[in-house]
Amino acid sequence: MKIPTFSFLPLVICIVAILITGAAARGQDQPLANIAIHHARIALDNSAYIKASPNVLGEKGEDTDWVTVEYFSPNATTNDWIAVFSPANFNSSTCPAVNVEGQDPDICTAPIKYQFANYSSGYLSTGKGSVKFQLINQRSDFSFALFTGGLSKPSLIAVSNTIAFKNPKAPVYPRLAQGKEWNEMTVTWTSGYDITEAYPFVEWGMLWGPPTRTPAGTITFNRGSMCGEPARTVGWRDPGFFHTSFLKDLWPNKQYYYKVGHELLNGTIVYGKSYTFKASPFPGQNSLQRVIIFGDMGKAERDESNEYSNYQPGSLNTTDTLVKDLDNIDIIFHIGDIVYANGYISQWDQFTAQVEPLTAKVPYMMASGNHERDWPNTGSFYAGLDSGGECGVLLESMYYVPTENRANYWYQTDYGMFRFCVADTEHDWREGTEQYKFIENCLSTVDRKQQPWLIFIAHRVLGYSSGYFYANEGSFAEPMGRESLQQLWQKYRVDIAFYGHVHNYERTCPIYENQCVSTEKSHYSGTMNGTIHAVVGGGGSHLAAFSNSTPAWSIYQDLDYGFVKLTAFNHSSLLFEYKKSSDGNVYDSFTIDRDYRDVLACVVDSCPPKTLAN
Repeated sequence: MKIPTFSFLPLVICIVAILITGAAARGQDQPLANIAIHHARIALDNSAYIKASPNVLGEKGEDTDWVTVEYFSPNATTNDWIAVFSPANFNSSTCPAVNVEGQDPDICTAPIKYQFANYSSGYLSTGKGSVKFQLINQRSDFSFALFTGGLSKPSLIAVSNTIAFKNPKAPVYPRLAQGKEWNEMTVTWTSGYDITEAYPFVEWGMLWGPPTRTPAGTITFNRGSMCGEPARTVGWRDPGFFHTSFLKDLWPNKQYYYKVGHELLNGTIVYGKSYTFKASPFPGQNSLQRVIIFGDMGKAERDESNEYSNYQPGSLNTTDTLVKDLDNIDIIFHIGDIVYANGYISQWDQFTAQVEPLTAKVPYMMASGNHERDWPNTGSFYAGLDSGGECGVLLESMYYVPTENRANYWYQTDYGMFRFCVADTEHDWREGTEQYKFIENCLSTVDRKQQPWLIFIAHRVLGYSSGYFYANEGSFAEPMGRESLQQLWQKYRVDIAFYGHVHNYERTCPIYENQCVSTEKSHYSGTMNGTIHAVVGGGGSHLAAFSNSTPAWSIYQDLDYGFVKLTAFNHSSLLFEYKKSSDGNVYDSFTIDRDYRDVLACVVDSCPPKTLAN
């Protein structure tokens, strides 16, 4: 069978950042990075074959479909593997100028996923095998390749036929997010249609009411937008186009229906699927409000492709458990380390498909983490390589949040009785910086009699964690994190601060300046004298151990996958629940019951100005 022809940081911060991020990632590389695709050589064997069926996917408009791959090798070994390439044409004519060990590579595009050939029983004895792959609509065609030589010295021996979705350009994977105003919902989606080919829009309306159409803006990026390898080289894949529409003047708590669409130049309409959402409550509205918070989830494969078997083992459990309880969820915060694509662009599509049942139904709010943003000499606060050269472009382009500047991924958003202040730990947060001013403004401008529940969110731990790598550094948090921000948390009476980055769950006592200010553990009433800090980094990626000794401020620890759910019943009562992803059951919880006067009461380093008595 023939292969197709294809026509400035302080030194201490830098050192600590590299140590911490390196410790967290060592031994847990992006699985696609294990493939030495630049070293692959073409050695087609006429007696080997690989074929895929069906040829056309998504015949009924599905965005996901299953493919059966059959293959044969006359010299079957345990090192044989099957790669999925998209686009289907993957030889050197698609490569940028790259030279490996004195010669041009035969292949320089990484596959989007792979499986080992001996996953099919009997392959080693007969040379014949059959496996199934689940593919999603990613705006291009697919081919399958049979390699021998393992991942480090791949040798291509057979290439399959080309298969594709019925409409590869179809609009897919809508993503809701809060707008800049409380009564605004944004809808972002991905398609293969440039603005020169079709006009993007959202068709929507109140449930049972007549529809209206709102236009969408379109953006994309190119290889030159990437800051380094592999995003600029083997990890590059055309991202398609991202469309965002702003649905305005929504009625609080009202149910709406919507579907995204494109009007082609000939007047034909191409629609996506139909969905519904509930509009946000008015700031201060007294109604039941339920919030999910977690970080560091990543993605996983439902077809048992091996590349994520040990990389984000809890990701699907978290996703599926949330989907099952979606009727009892109003808004979700995914607080950094979103996909762990690490420069392999195709993986962002895989993630958007995985979380579509969530993002299409409720606002899915993001925070930026090291695996989205960090790259040297690009303005990152940390000098790590964790983004794989993405330098924030993927997150900032694909997921809208109400920032003033998407390159600075910090923002505030109000949801009923909650005020959320979301920081961007990959940019400087210290006193005197633009972000520090934002944080103080966000915390200081909330009306606590209307929005009593004040929540601070960041990816890296700026408060407290007994994760082993923080404990080994002796800081139990990011260096200078608490020193820079704890006076703000205390002054403005932040109720709870949430972090990811450390892949476990941990909750502290109400704390200020390293001292617990309450001996209570499960029910807090009256004046809160400090902030409770929670690490919720067990969304799905490989777990991170705790230190050998437990600090006095650590109330509960769990080395497992899970998430937190906050339920505000009214202005005086809040329920905090930590649930495991494996079963959705509650394993840690506490309540806060207080009145407005308790927020106003004087505590250490947080006293309102004194007034003279009459």
